[in-house]
Amino acid sequence: MRNISLVCRNVLKSAMLISAFTFLLNFSANAQDLVEGRKIFREKCASCHSLDRDNVGPALQAKVNEKSEAFLIKWINNAPAFTASGDPEAVAASKFSEKEMTAFPSLTEDQIKNIIAYAKAGEPKKEGAVAAQANSEISGLSIAGVIAVIIGAILVLVMLGRATKMLERLILQKQGIEVVEVESVPASVVARKMFKNKKFVFFVVLCLLMVLGSFGWMTMWNTGVHTGYQPVQPIKFSHELHAGINQIDCQYCHSGAFKSKNATIPSLNVCMTCHKQVQATDKYDGEISPEIQKIYSAMGYDPTKPDAPLDPAKQRPVEWVRIHNLPDFAYFNHSQHTVVGEEAIRKQSGLKPNEPVCFACHGPIDTMEEVYQYSPLTMKWCINCHKEAEISTKDNAFYEKVIAAHEQIKKGQKITPALLGGLECGKCHY
Repeated sequence: MRNISLVCRNVLKSAMLISAFTFLLNFSANAQDLVEGRKIFREKCASCHSLDRDNVGPALQAKVNEKSEAFLIKWINNAPAFTASGDPEAVAASKFSEKEMTAFPSLTEDQIKNIIAYAKAGEPKKEGAVAAQANSEISGLSIAGVIAVIIGAILVLVMLGRATKMLERLILQKQGIEVVEVESVPASVVARKMFKNKKFVFFVVLCLLMVLGSFGWMTMWNTGVHTGYQPVQPIKFSHELHAGINQIDCQYCHSGAFKSKNATIPSLNVCMTCHKQVQATDKYDGEISPEIQKIYSAMGYDPTKPDAPLDPAKQRPVEWVRIHNLPDFAYFNHSQHTVVGEEAIRKQSGLKPNEPVCFACHGPIDTMEEVYQYSPLTMKWCINCHKEAEISTKDNAFYEKVIAAHEQIKKGQKITPALLGGLECGKCHY
């Protein structure tokens, strides 16, 4: 019977080590799943879906809790084929929107599960911030559940060990055998013995390396990725009001996006086209809105004397804070994407006809009170789009030039850089 106590002690030690190891693995896996799920959601799903409200598609956070994982995997992977199979649940889901759900056959089952995990956990919202960093998106509920299971298992094992000792003592007393009480060993002695055990030390070091390696990898992977970056601007310009409610076209202000490398920030003259008349005084007791007053002050304009010339002495530039930054070695041409690649980008992103192509990278600008960086803008993000977007050469002047150049090459005729767009300013000038 003495062996029973030893067996229970060994089982207890093993269970504690396994539970700790399981918790660490679950913690790392859970964090990575949500981070990856958020990235894929931003790239593939956000153009049609929101987590908390209906868009082209339904609000995902509610739907992923209603549907089974098996259904969601089939639906996300290839919704059109799933609907065509006649599955009643798929047919019912297809009726939510007139627009057919895009198929994503390139997504693996694990990637789809990551999207589902992120949609269930949701986007953590902090006061004053639109988006949080991806590495903070860990489901606290699931971690708390794992901790509760581990603590419960340890308590059960401890109680079983104590019950075994009591039974062993009673049996020995009935047999007339004197029970010798074992002196309690100080915790410091127990700890010293544990850390002299090479297997235990190896296990502890292995766990530390896994945890530190996991967090180190996540930190390095997200270094320089500014998704959700939302600096404070000198003037609180609302894109939701201008591009959303008032339906002002993106090109009205950012005219360079469709004809040059840079989208360009509009000059204050563009603002004054409207705000010389629109002064927004209703909410400010007849006084001009403080934000519009900043425009007037920067222009040297006196609204009480609308016909008076601008005062050059008072004029100063508005120091806007750039949100979307690329490294100096990365070349990006807005016009090449918004004009030449517009059709391919629209198809890849699933944009609606009334939505500008800008939404594919900059997100739903017309719903942003303050603009933030919507996409990661990493090389991986760009490469994935370039791999998956399907280019159409029909009615596309750029690709018509390329095809014409190939025909000339076949005939042995002269080919010049100018023929392939080599006279475009952005080819040489940044």
